[in-house]
Amino acid sequence: MCSKPYQWRKRFSSAKILYVTHLSYIAMLAFTVVGSFWLEIALKVRVLKRIKRAMMAIAPVAVSFLLWDAYAIANKHWYFDKQQIIGWFGPLNIPLEEYLFFIVIPLAAIMTIEAVRNVKKHWIIGDEK
Repeated sequence: MCSKPYQWRKRFSSAKILYVTHLSYIAMLAFTVVGSFWLEIALKVRVLKRIKRAMMAIAPVAVSFLLWDAYAIANKHWYFDKQQIIGWFGPLNIPLEEYLFFIVIPLAAIMTIEAVRNVKKHWIIGDEK
C-alpha cells in the first residue's frame, strides 16, 4: 500500500491507464437517467407516453437557455472543459452534452414530480381533471 497520494503511479508506471474524464458530462446524464427514468416503468408515471406534452413544456425554456449558453460562450463568459466532454458540438458551438442536458434533466424532474403525485394522491398541482 502506498502512503503518499499518487505514489501508486510510480509503482505501476508501465500500466496502461484508461482515462475517461471526457465522459464526465455524459456520465452525469446517464446517472440521471438511471436514477429517475425507472419511475416510468415502476410507478407508471407515463411521462414518455405523453412526450409531446413534456416537450411543449421543455422546449421554450431549453431554447432560451441554449441561446444564453451561446451568448456566454461567444463572449467568453464561460466555456465547456474539453477534457470533460466528448467533443461533438452542435449549432451555436454548444456541446452535445449541453443539448442533452436540457432534455434529460427536465424529463427527470417531470418524472419525479409525477411519481410523487402517483404515490401521494392528495397532492394537488392544478392540472388534474
